[in-house]
Amino acid sequence: MRKAKAVFLLLIFTMSLLLSSCHGKKGLDEFKIPEVFDENKEYNISFWAKNDTNKVQREVYEKAIEEFEKIYRNINVTMKPYTDYNRIYNDIITNISTQTTPNIAISYPDHIATYLQGENVVVPFDELLTDEKWGLGGSEVKFDGPGPDDMVEKFLNEGYFNGHYYSMPFMRSSEVCYINKDMVNALGYEIPEELTWDFIFEVSEKAMAKGDDGKYLINGQEVLIPFIYKSTDNMMIQMLMQKGAGYSGENGKIEIFNDTTKDILYTVAKHTESGAFSTFKISSYPGNYFNAGQCIFAIDSTAGATWIGTDAPQFDIDESAIVEFETVVKKLPQYDMDNQKMISQGPSLCLFNKKDPGEVIASWLFVQYLLTDSVQTAYAMTEGYIPVTKSAHNSEEYLDYLSRRGEDNDTYYYVKLDASKILLENIENTFVTNVYPGSASLRDAAGNLIESVAKGVRRGETIDEEFLKKLYSDTVALYRLNLDGVGDMQDGSMNSQQDFDGIPYQSVILISTLVTIWILILLYIIISKKQHKKG
Repeated sequence: MRKAKAVFLLLIFTMSLLLSSCHGKKGLDEFKIPEVFDENKEYNISFWAKNDTNKVQREVYEKAIEEFEKIYRNINVTMKPYTDYNRIYNDIITNISTQTTPNIAISYPDHIATYLQGENVVVPFDELLTDEKWGLGGSEVKFDGPGPDDMVEKFLNEGYFNGHYYSMPFMRSSEVCYINKDMVNALGYEIPEELTWDFIFEVSEKAMAKGDDGKYLINGQEVLIPFIYKSTDNMMIQMLMQKGAGYSGENGKIEIFNDTTKDILYTVAKHTESGAFSTFKISSYPGNYFNAGQCIFAIDSTAGATWIGTDAPQFDIDESAIVEFETVVKKLPQYDMDNQKMISQGPSLCLFNKKDPGEVIASWLFVQYLLTDSVQTAYAMTEGYIPVTKSAHNSEEYLDYLSRRGEDNDTYYYVKLDASKILLENIENTFVTNVYPGSASLRDAAGNLIESVAKGVRRGETIDEEFLKKLYSDTVALYRLNLDGVGDMQDGSMNSQQDFDGIPYQSVILISTLVTIWILILLYIIISKKQHKKG
C-alpha cells in the first residue's frame, strides 16, 4: 500500500513539473541596449551562414571573421555553413523552444516572421540602427562601417514588417533571363531590348520542330526544352505583380486564387503540352540544359550566373557536353513596360535575443562588419549579387570590378557582371511580397500551382475548370491557407510546436497531462481497493 502510494505521489509530482514547465515557461526578456559594453568580457557568438557550396564565398566569411576578431579581441565568431535556406530555418525553429538559437543567421524575411511567434526571440534593429554609440556610424564602433545614410533604402525597408526592422539586408539578387543568342538568331529572331513573355513563348514553340530522324532541327539533338524556369514560386508571383493582380494583401489576406492566376496556369499548360516549357523540379537545373545547348531561355537568379553559359566557371555536366554559343543576359520578361516588376531576393541577416544584452551588442557589431565596403564587394564578386550599401556601390574597388567585364571567365565572367548590372540598373523596379506568419507557405503554394499543372499535363490530364477547382482546394488544404484573413502558421516544421489540428500545442500538453493525472488517480483507487481487500 505504501509502495503504491509513493509511486502515485511521484507520478503526480512529475506531472506537476510538466504542467508548470509548459504552462508557466517564460521567454527571454525584451532586449534593451546596455549603457556599457564590457570589452574585457569574452563573448562567443555563432553565425549560421549560407554559401551555396561556393568555396570563395566561405573564404570571404572566414576572412571577415578573422579581421573582425583582430579589431574586437574579446569577441569570438564561430561560423556554421549551410547550403540551403530551409535547413537554417528548420534548425532555428527546432532550437527556439530550448533558447539555443544562433546569435546571427542568414534568413529570408518570410522565415523570420515565423521566428517571431516565439517570445522576444528576434531582436528588432530599430534602436540599434540609430543608437549614438553602437548604431550605424556610432561613436563606439571601431571600424569604418556604413553610416546611417549608406544603406540602400529600398533594400533596408524589405526587412520592415510588424512595425519593426527585423532583418538587415546582406546581399541582393533578382532573376534574369539567360538566352542562347545563337539559337534565337537561327530561328529567325533578334533578341529585343526588352523581353516580353509573348516573345519567349513564341520562340520556344518555333524551336520544337523536328527532322525526319526525330531530332530537333535547332540543335540536332534528341533533347530540347526551349524554356526552363528555376523558381516557379517567383514565376507566379512576378507574373501576378506585373499584371497588377492579387497575391496577398498587407494584412496577410490571400488573394492568389483569381482569374489572372487561372490565365497563367492555362498558359503554362499549353506550353508544357507542346514540350516548350518545363521547370527545375520536373526537369532539373536549367543551367545544365542551357550549357548543353538543350535550352534557349533559362530564367534563374542573378546569383546563379556563374553556373550558366559556355564559359561558366562552374558547371554540373560533363565538360564534353558543353556546347559553344553566345550567352545574352536580359531583364526578366514583362507584360507591361510601364509596370515593370522583378523580385528582390537574397540573403538577409537576423539577430537573435540572448540573456546577456552584451552578447547581442557583440553580435550586432559583427552584423555591421559584414556591411563594410570590403566585405560587401568581396562577396558580391563571388556571384551575381550586388551590395546593399550605397558606399559599396560607389567604392573604387567595386566600380573597378564592374568595369573589367570579360577579362577572365572567373572573377570577371561577363555573364555574371551583366546579370549584376541589370539588377543595379533596375533597383527601383524590384519588389518584395508582404511578410507575415505563413507567408512562406503562400510562396510555396504559388509555385505548387504551376508545378501541379505542368505535372498534370505530363500525366495526360485535362487542364480545365474542374482540374483547377480541385487544384485550388488541394492547395488550400496542403499549405493550410487561411482565405478569410491573416495567414495561418502553415509550415510543417512548426506544427509540433505551434498547433495540433488547430489547437495550440501548450493546450495539447495541458489536456494530455490532466487526462494522465485522472487515469493515475483511477489506478490508485483500484490498487488501493485491491490492497484493502487483501488486508
